[in-house]
This record gives sequence, C-alpha cells and structure tokens, in this order.
Amino acid sequence: MAAPYDLDDDGVVVIIGSGAGGGTLGNELAQKGIDVVVLEAGARHEYDDFVNDEWASFSQLAWTDVRTTSGSWRVHENFPNLPAWIVKSVGGSTTHWAGASLRFQEHEFRTLTTYGKVEGANLLDWPITLKDLEPWYEKAEAKMGVTRTNDLPGLPGNNNFKILKAGADKLGYKECNTGHMAINSVERDGRNKCHQTGFCFQGCKWGAKWSTLYTEIPKGEATGKMEVRPQSHVTRIEHDASGKVTGVVYMDKDGKEQRQKARIVCVAGNSIESPRLLLNSASNMFKDGLANSSGQVGRNYMRHMTGSVYAVFEKPVHMYRGTTMAGIVRDEARHDPSRGFVGGYEMETLSLGIPFMAAFLDPGAWGREFTSALDGYSNMAGMWLVGEDMPQEGNRITLSDAKDKWGVPVANVNFDDHPNDVAMRNHAYERGQELYRAVGAVRTFPTPPYPSTHNLGTNRMSEKASDGVVDKHGRTHDIKNLFVSDGSQFTTGGAENPTLTIVALAIRQADFIAREMAAGSI
Repeated sequence: MAAPYDLDDDGVVVIIGSGAGGGTLGNELAQKGIDVVVLEAGARHEYDDFVNDEWASFSQLAWTDVRTTSGSWRVHENFPNLPAWIVKSVGGSTTHWAGASLRFQEHEFRTLTTYGKVEGANLLDWPITLKDLEPWYEKAEAKMGVTRTNDLPGLPGNNNFKILKAGADKLGYKECNTGHMAINSVERDGRNKCHQTGFCFQGCKWGAKWSTLYTEIPKGEATGKMEVRPQSHVTRIEHDASGKVTGVVYMDKDGKEQRQKARIVCVAGNSIESPRLLLNSASNMFKDGLANSSGQVGRNYMRHMTGSVYAVFEKPVHMYRGTTMAGIVRDEARHDPSRGFVGGYEMETLSLGIPFMAAFLDPGAWGREFTSALDGYSNMAGMWLVGEDMPQEGNRITLSDAKDKWGVPVANVNFDDHPNDVAMRNHAYERGQELYRAVGAVRTFPTPPYPSTHNLGTNRMSEKASDGVVDKHGRTHDIKNLFVSDGSQFTTGGAENPTLTIVALAIRQADFIAREMAAGSI
C-alpha cells in the first residue's frame, strides 16, 4: 500500500471520487508508474462489512447528504431530498450497481445526425465514434470479466428471467438472454463466482460482482503509487494566476480543512457532485465556475428514461432468488421513430425486497390496492425499463440556497421529462405489461421512476468549446490540467447502462494523461 503522499507534493494526480471512473483511472495511472491520490468523500467498507438488508445497507452506503430538487419530475414530488440513489463510499456506485455492462450502439454516438433536431432537446454528436471506443470497450470487458465476452459464460437464469424469456418469446422478441454482466460466472481474477444471493444492490459480499473497491483500488495500492483517502470531502479546486489548477481543498474525517497540491486534477464525483464542485470553485478569474466558459457546466442532466413493470402470477416466482438483474430484452433498444419516439430502451429483470418494494411501488400509498400488491410479493416478477432520455438545457444542476454541514452550497437538481421520454416510457409500460400478460399474469402494474441511478451529462464532451465542457479525452476545454472522468462527460445517454462506457473512457483517458505527462505538456 502506498505511503501517504505529502500535502505539498505538487507532482501527484488528484482524483476526486473512487467509483467506476475515478477508481479505474487511479489504478490505470498507478500501473503506469504515475503518483495518484484518490480523495473519496465516503468511508471505506470492505465486502465483509456489507449487510444483506435493504434499509441497513442503504444507511451504510447511500449518499444521503441533503440535496434539493425542482421541476415537474415525479422524483421531486416523492423524493425531494434524494434525487439520486448513488453511493458515498470507497468504490462509489460500483458497490451498489447491478452489473449490466452494455456497449453503446453506433447511432447513439451520433444522435444529432441520426435523429435530426428534436424540439426542446439539446442533442449533439459525441466527438468520438463507436469505432474509436471499440478497443477500449474490449479492454474494459476483459478487466471487468463481462459475461458473454472473452469466452466467459452467461449467468444462469433465475425464475424472474425464465418468465421474461417466455414472455419475450411469445411477443416474438429475438434478443433475450441473461445479459452482459460484470459478475463472475466462473471464478476469475482471484474472486468467487456468483453465489446468486440476490443482494447485488447492497454490495456483493462474495466479491463476484466487479467493483473498484476490491479490484482496481487494491491493485492500484499494491503498486505503491496510489493512495486512497476516505472521508475526504472536496469543497473546491484551486488555480494559479495563469488559470492552471494547482490543487484541491477538502474536509478530512475530523472535519478539518486540508489542501492537497496537484499537477493534474480529475473530477469523478458523479453527474451531480462533479458540476457542483466546478460551480463552487468559482473565482475572480472564473466567475461562473471552473471550465464553464460555455455556460454548459451542470446543464443537459440525463437520468435515463426509467420505470418498472411488476406482475403477479397464480404460482410463486420468488423473483428475489438469484441475481438482482441478469436478464435483458434488447429488441426495443433500436432507433425506430415509427413507435412515436427517437432512440430506444432495454427491458431488464429487476427484483426489490419488500422494504424497497413498499417504498417505491407507489410512495406514500396505502389501502387495499397497495397492500394486496405486497400480499402477492412471492408470486411477483419484475422488470426495469431503461432508455435514452433527451438532453435538455434546462435539466441542470445548480447551486442551491441550502448549504451542507461545512457551509458549502448543495446541488439543486432540476428536471422535466421531455415529451420523447414520456412517449418512450408509455410504450415501454405497454410492452412490459403485454409481455407478462402473454404468459398468464393475473395482474400487472407499471411503477413510477425511482430516484435516479444513472446520472449522466452535466459536463458533456464536445468538439467545440462553446458546446460543452470537455474534449474527446475528458480534458476541460478551458483548463488543460483539469479533467472530468465520470458519466458527467457523456454527450448523450444511449439506452444502455452506462458503467462499461465510463470504464472504457477512464482507461482511454489514463493512456492520454500518461502520454501528455511524458511529453511534458501537462
């Protein structure tokens, strides 16, 4: 494990956040012999510490610091202080994620060209293509042990999947299997294979699911070149008179302010915290926040079109047995405007335990309809719907009037569904219910979107500096030694779960940073 780096060491790369982007980037740089300090706002919980209990785990892992919300989205009504269900812990949301690892489709990198101008949407083509990213996707899939790649078998199908597959067959869907999952289907990388315990969202106690907590981070630490500092909440990034960033200010575990100098700073705090940090780092030179000459920092927040469909059957299903999410129908992920919307969506198996089912089924509901749904829990099957939502300038992260315990303005998340999102969700609800009815469901019910689990955009990639925040390598257009390394750099959201793309971009970014450092240009 690396000895602690000195706070005055201005030769280190400081990475803010230890999730899919930050944790991967840190290890990749450390493997290249580059000195790295990873600052993580949360505590460090090893996988022995995880608890197979939904509420206890939520208290242990979730980012529960207060945020504020606005806009017409359902989350503002139901979960006003919890717009996102993400993690504040070493490993970030890779401790909580379900493991679905899908590549973007070719057209999803070129949505403006493919879809044309969509009224009210701020579409833009990515400055990279699928072809550019394919070699990095391959590296990410090998690193993460994604099933159905590199001769790794798929995970077994549980009852929840078997119902999905039977329904998919009845509807004539062709692309249905147990998914491309970063969950070991065989022992590999010194880790167990999946034990099918069913608590994927609560942290994998077996270490079968890929998480930077017990893959990238220990590997990076073993080089002696990477130090992870938990409970280090960064409040601002500092710069010199020339506009180059020089380090970060953070609150340590004792609530004391510390200042870590840096040669390069990489922001990987998720699409809510990353823009919040850039905006809170405003100065006389950068009055609107760092890297914000375009005014795009915080804008184009995407959370994916989401919703769920649950169905009750005459006989027990026990959907909670086995992997939380290992089943997918991909047929609707195509771009086919004849359905009444641009872009597409995936249907993925999902099971929630009774506590979360009660909280999310219809928040605040009571009475016979609600309780009878829970009475049918053991006979229930479930799917999550996830699709491409439209970037909109008004869907954005701004600084709230509310402040955190250190007196720093918290993030306000403003979101309104675009008509395209609503049309897609309604189509998905119909198809999901149809699928279950085709195999004998006695009751089906769509449920409203939960707090966002996929948070994208807000520091988007763009060819031109006026259109976005970072270039094709995640380097900010305005400051050459400041990078963004998380899902906030996504130009558009695609239909696919984003983690594989975040990891591929992080591996690619590490390569770029190492080259630039060696050349002495940063």
